[in-house]
Parts: sequence; C-alpha cells; structure tokens
Amino acid sequence: MPETSGPEREQTTLPSKYLPAAEFKDLPEPVRLRKITGASVIILATAIGSGEMILWPYITSQIGFIFIWAAVVGFGIQFFLNMEIERYTLATGESAITGFARYWKPWWWLFIVFALLQNFWPGWATGAATTVSFALGLGDDAPIVPITIAALIAIGITLTLAPVVYQWVEKIQGVLVALIMLFVIVAIPVATTGDAWGALVTEGIGDMSFPIGHEGLSIALLLGALAFAGAGGANNLVQSNYIRDKGMGMGQRIPRIVSPITGHEEARPSLGYMFPTDEENMRRWRGWWKVANWEQFLTFFVIGVVSLVILSVLAYSTLPVGEVQQEDLAFLQLEGQALQDAVAPWFGTAFWAAATVALFSTNLGIIDYTCRLIADQLKINALKDSAFWSESKVYAAFVWLMIAVGSVILLAGVDQPFLLVVISSSIAGVQMFIYSGLLMMLNRRALPKEVRISNGRLAVLAVSFIFFGFLSVLLVIDNLGS
Repeated sequence: MPETSGPEREQTTLPSKYLPAAEFKDLPEPVRLRKITGASVIILATAIGSGEMILWPYITSQIGFIFIWAAVVGFGIQFFLNMEIERYTLATGESAITGFARYWKPWWWLFIVFALLQNFWPGWATGAATTVSFALGLGDDAPIVPITIAALIAIGITLTLAPVVYQWVEKIQGVLVALIMLFVIVAIPVATTGDAWGALVTEGIGDMSFPIGHEGLSIALLLGALAFAGAGGANNLVQSNYIRDKGMGMGQRIPRIVSPITGHEEARPSLGYMFPTDEENMRRWRGWWKVANWEQFLTFFVIGVVSLVILSVLAYSTLPVGEVQQEDLAFLQLEGQALQDAVAPWFGTAFWAAATVALFSTNLGIIDYTCRLIADQLKINALKDSAFWSESKVYAAFVWLMIAVGSVILLAGVDQPFLLVVISSSIAGVQMFIYSGLLMMLNRRALPKEVRISNGRLAVLAVSFIFFGFLSVLLVIDNLGS
C-alpha cells in the first residue's frame, strides 16, 4: 500500500518495499507547448518505419481497407497508453517500469528481457539496406548484410558520441520525419487515385471486418500490425525516459543520458520524487498535463494516423489487391516500380529513398530506446551503488552489444526483413497486453487522488488490456496448432 510521509504533511508517497521512498519536492513550473514540441518525435519516427511503411501497406495490398479502422483504433489506444505512461513520469520523474518494480521487483528485468527479445532482430536496418538496393538497381546480388552492418555501426557511433544523447536523437529524428512527410505530402496529388480514396471510405467505414483466417495474414502479422499502429511494445514505455530528458514535469530533477566520451556524467540512479498536492503544485500539474496531452496528440496521433492512411492509400493506388503473394518486401519493390511507370522514374526512386529513411530512423530509435530502458533499470536496481557504472556507460555498452548481436544474427543467415519485423511486432503486442493492466494498477494506487487516472481513461486501458490479451491468446493457440 502507498505510504505517507508523516502526519505533518498527510501526502501520498510511493511504495518503498523494494525501492527507496520518494522525497517531496515542488513540481517545476510548466512551459509553453512550443518548448516541448518534439518530445514525441522519436516515438513517431519509430512508428513510421514499422507499421506505417511496412505492415499496414502490406495488409492493404492483401485485403484493401477493410481493416484500416483497427489502425486508427490502435493509434488511439496508444495515445492513451502513452499519456498514462507520461502521467506517472510527469508526477514523479521515474519511468513507468520503475513504478511497476515498486510493487513487484521482477518487473524491471522482465521488461529488459521483453525489450531485447523484441529488438535484437535488426529487421529495420535490413529493410533499409533492401530499399537502398531497389533505389540503386542492385538486384538480387546486392550486399544486404554488409550494408546493414555498416548502418548499425553508424547508428552506434552517433549514439555514443552525442554529448546529450536525447537532444541529438530528437534532432536527427525530426529531420528524418520531415523528409518522410515531405514525400507523403507530394504523393497525395501525384500518385494516389480518386478510386483509392473512395475505397478508403466505402471499405474502411462501410465494410469493416477483422480478417482472421485470411490466407496472407497470420495471427502474428495482425497482432504485430495492431501493436505497430503507432510505436508498439517497449517503445511506448520509454516515452517516460524521453519526456524526462526533455525536462517535462518532475523529469527536470532526473539525470540525463550523455556520452561517456563527450558529456558530463552523473552516477546517481533515476529515482523519483513526489510533490505536495497544494494549490500551487496542482496549478503546475494542470499546466504540465495540458501541454503534454496536446504535444502527444499533435505529434504522435495526428501525424501518425495521417501518414499511415496516406501510405496505405498509396499502396492501394499502385498495387492491385491480392497481387503480392509472399510476405516480404517484394511489395515495396513492386510499389516503387508501379510508381515509376505511372508517375515518373524519379518518383519510384524517391519512394524507395523515403522508405530507406523511414526504416533507418526506426532502427536508430529502436536501439536508442532499448538501451535507454536497460540502462535506467540496471542503474536503479543492480548498479545503484556503483560510482563507475553510470546510466550513460551502461547505455553505451548495450548500444554496442545490440549491434554485435544483430550483426551475428545477420551473418547467421536470418536476414529477411519482413520476417524480423513480424517477430518483433508480435512480441510487442504481448507486452502491450501486460503493461496495459500494470498501468491501470500503478496510476490508481501509487499516485495521489488529485493526480490519478480518470475513469474514462481507465476504461480505454481496460479495452487495451482485453484487446491485446485476446490477440495474444490467439497467437499462442495459432503457434501451438502449427
């Protein structure tokens, strides 16, 4: 049960059975929306390169728009999931996983295992190398594995030399998202058809269905597409780490990850604080909650849904439904070739270039957020007393470990990008089932009543718990049957 800090204050504080009790400090003053715009750009970049560029256009190429409603629902659910993750961090400065571990200690290492299982597979970097080969006309003899390993090493150098890692990643991802959105905007008048937009309405609204059992769509693919309609899996949980490195709410009081080579490290763990729920602090809380919701809604939900829909309409406009027969990136190659024939050779090449940027940005975000999650939890739970192993050093070590393991996987012959993305995304869906339930518990029990999750948002999390739980059970049954 939550504890109190003493009769003199009569305030709720965080459980301290497994981690130290939280000190009380005032909540920092909120800032204007423009000051925090970009806090969700990393999670958006990761989303665009997985669900938006690969899985949902592929599903559209198989069955049209009858399942597109689920993509919008998936984005909506993730908006509320992300905001409940942000709620805990805005109020305490801690990540949501640290909050879970205050109630049951094994959650910290279980989510590390989940994140590694989801993200050791370098499917996005492999996809980026594949689309580069399309753009350069390299054919079947393209050196996909060497190009992929070179891309992974470039990501590692970037992440370990950045003085303040978050700032560099946000700037890089912001530029990459801008390039992708430029292509998307140009594609609307140049390459989409009126028939495709009409089908989006008639099928997407008038003929909605859930295509379980369709020959070209496995349960793992459907679960993964719903998880990656947005960021998916452990990525959502690391929104905690992003907003505190952005300096939002109580996150201003937590150390940031810097380069062990070029930055100034702090060795203390990222344990949080609580604020007294007096009038001034509640005014600040309402200010932070308002700007955080608007930033997440505009950056993540609006831009994410628009890009997913347009890229799916583009696939429908260029690929007759059912033409793509195998689950690989052949549909991106066919789509680019169709755009070359229908629009101009340069536009097909621009499509492959946009796909390369999207997939590369996703792999950059994935390596960053996985190592950020691991470093945060290892420093708090296993290395809290170490003066040498700062969160920044742990982060850098795992960046290069992920690159090494990913390279070994590729050299071992597991180099099919579509398969790797489906494996990752289905694991992400199972995680979302688990932490939807944990967030309901955490934000109802750990926080003061003035800050707790509302009944309406609690209902959305309950829907997420049931939705991803149902699909996770189907995935297990399907694999047992196989």
